[in-house]
Amino acid sequence: MKSARYDVLGIGNAIVDVIARAEEDFLLKQGMTKGAMALIDEARAEAIYDAMGPAVETSGGSAANTIVGLASLGARAAFVGKVRDDQLGRAFTHDIRAAGVAFNTAPGSGGPSTGRCYVLVTPDGERTMNTFLGAAQDLHPADIDADMVAASAVTYLEGYLWDPKNAKDAFLKAAKIAHDAERKVALSLSDAFCVDRWRDEFLQLMRSNTVDLIFANEAELRSLYQTADFGAAVSALRKDIEIAVITRSEKGCLVISPDGEEAVPAFPVERVIDTTGAGDLFAAGFLSGLARGADDRTCGRLGALAAGEVIGHLGARPEASLKDLARENGLLD
Repeated sequence: MKSARYDVLGIGNAIVDVIARAEEDFLLKQGMTKGAMALIDEARAEAIYDAMGPAVETSGGSAANTIVGLASLGARAAFVGKVRDDQLGRAFTHDIRAAGVAFNTAPGSGGPSTGRCYVLVTPDGERTMNTFLGAAQDLHPADIDADMVAASAVTYLEGYLWDPKNAKDAFLKAAKIAHDAERKVALSLSDAFCVDRWRDEFLQLMRSNTVDLIFANEAELRSLYQTADFGAAVSALRKDIEIAVITRSEKGCLVISPDGEEAVPAFPVERVIDTTGAGDLFAAGFLSGLARGADDRTCGRLGALAAGEVIGHLGARPEASLKDLARENGLLD
């Protein structure tokens, strides 16, 4: 097997996050379910934008956040995602390249505008998301660069991308190329509502060995196996996939692998400001450890460290150098 040019290639929705603080009353008035992600159309996107308070725009998207986190940890990172050739699309492209990520997907010259996610952060730090996928769902198999996938040690896919048919086909094409090149494929389940929609297909991806590693939180895991019993869900999961990582908020995470189960504590955080991107950055830390051949505990601690950094400020991308933080905590040389 050839040595990898990239540690991790992420494939996901290229989204610009529009983040604002909001009271719970605002969510009720807007008919939003606190803590959930809803897919919306362009008209609803404009209505929410008009109603919400002052906002900060930052490039986002689940897998893109993970890949930027990986670059901050010093990993060689690449991303595939679709934007439109418009103002937000150019902002997304600039931001991800400026973070040190290889990004070469051709922008759309027509069709829907660049995707965006309106993130409402309540005083407890919980985020409620309303996503207009726009151009992001125009990702096609033709956008998958076979050479780039084959040259990446891990291809990381986000569950949110499983909604549009063309993106699903792109996802499966990339997984086949990765496995043909003897590389690994990882999947984030993304959201419990996402799992509700695609439970059987996600289980099939795992059972058919289309994916080798999954990331999920407790709600996603319970949805996947339709049980409130965490232990029962973990037992079922062990039968379906070789490696899995379950994030448990302040309880840390559980890493399931052929070596057994490893419970890893969360990093202490002075104050939770915004949980946007916590799971994304956890995956970044974990995958950076995996790419370096670290053991399960070190991978989990790197994930916890990256998640702890991002929830201490507004926005889903690191503000401090994660590589420096990891060194300070003895997790990197």
